Amino acid sequence: MKTVIMAGGKGTRISSIASDIPKPMIEIDGAPVLEREIYCLRDQGFADIIITVSHLGSVIVNYFGDGSGISPVTGEPFGVNIEYYIEEIPLGNAGALFHLKDKLTEDFLLLNADAIFDIDFNRMVEYHKKKGGLVTLFTHPNSHPYDSGLIIAGKDGSVEQWLTKEDMRPKNYRNRVNAGLHVVSPKILETQVGSSKVDLDRQLLKPLSGTGQMFCYDSPEYVKDMGTPERYYSVCEDYKAGIIARKNLRKKQRAIFLDRDGTINKYVGFLRDIDKFELLPGVADAIKEINASGYLAIVVTNQPVLARGEVTWDELQEIHNKMETLLGYEGAYLDAIYLCPHHPHCGYEGEVKELKIECDCRKPKPGMLLNAARDFNIDLTQSWMVGDGENDVMAGRNAGCKTALISSKGESFGQNLTVPSLKAFTDLQYQT
Repeated sequence: MKTVIMAGGKGTRISSIASDIPKPMIEIDGAPVLEREIYCLRDQGFADIIITVSHLGSVIVNYFGDGSGISPVTGEPFGVNIEYYIEEIPLGNAGALFHLKDKLTEDFLLLNADAIFDIDFNRMVEYHKKKGGLVTLFTHPNSHPYDSGLIIAGKDGSVEQWLTKEDMRPKNYRNRVNAGLHVVSPKILETQVGSSKVDLDRQLLKPLSGTGQMFCYDSPEYVKDMGTPERYYSVCEDYKAGIIARKNLRKKQRAIFLDRDGTINKYVGFLRDIDKFELLPGVADAIKEINASGYLAIVVTNQPVLARGEVTWDELQEIHNKMETLLGYEGAYLDAIYLCPHHPHCGYEGEVKELKIECDCRKPKPGMLLNAARDFNIDLTQSWMVGDGENDVMAGRNAGCKTALISSKGESFGQNLTVPSLKAFTDLQYQT
């Protein structure tokens, strides 16, 4: 499969870091960002690369050549085949693709060189083939969804709405952002755009919303835009800490599994009314610490209100959207939410009979944790379950996790730690 890397941006917002080189050549720990991206691709078998260049493009061409040489920084062979398309006039970030149509006859990776990434591309391509759409977007939560474009998708992962920063957005929304990495069918280049200057998002991708031909590939792997000096320095710190490479799903992950009610939000019994959802003090800061640590932050919650017929699926999703929106305002995010909709006791008015079953996912059973471990390649023995009840502790123990009970009552259910709050737990984990 060919890979097209769009490397023509000027990097105006980050010019204070390096104004005399293209943005993809800015160094992270001594080597250009683009070089680290190429190694990520090469090591997974994606060695046939086309780079589109414009602004100071000769710097990129002179450094990498045709990909057969040796890196002057690392001393290792680049180990790829590189071709270039040099934009003599500005073509937008996607105009060059139409000049490459003859070379792009099969599905290809289309990557934005403005971001640093380390992801399992073969896993993403497999998902793309399974869905059978024209485009698959790499989507993930980030720490600033309130000023990012948002992707709204259906239960099957198909993109229903593409909201730019300028578009009106719902009051509550899922923190799902397009990361600028795509698997694309060449059929997309049959689009009539009417100009030589083409905007990828607005002219090619956004119009596919609601057609059932574009899908989200949700992943917690590391992709971060380096568009500002602050984000660049953050990426450098993450690289030195090993977080970027460690979050590739080819490698075993570590997770902090979180109960919802009484752990993240104020406990009000069965939560049926979205207006009663309120984050507990310190929770956003605690989840930010989990995010920064490289652990995955994953909610696992029993929601018998679905089986009881007291909340619909859409209403529960709106509650979870509120949770993600409130956390996003504070710079925190969840990597995934798993829920159990079941309840074993039958015979009540209004119940949803098909959900009134004995299941493997309702805590204290470990089903939700086991499913997450399968989905995200998690090492459960290196992970934690944190919650405010016996069922949380037992679910964690049954899954093989370390466990922490949020309580001030002195109960013992075999947990490894007892703490008064989620913030107290993260303080112990990350500030000692």
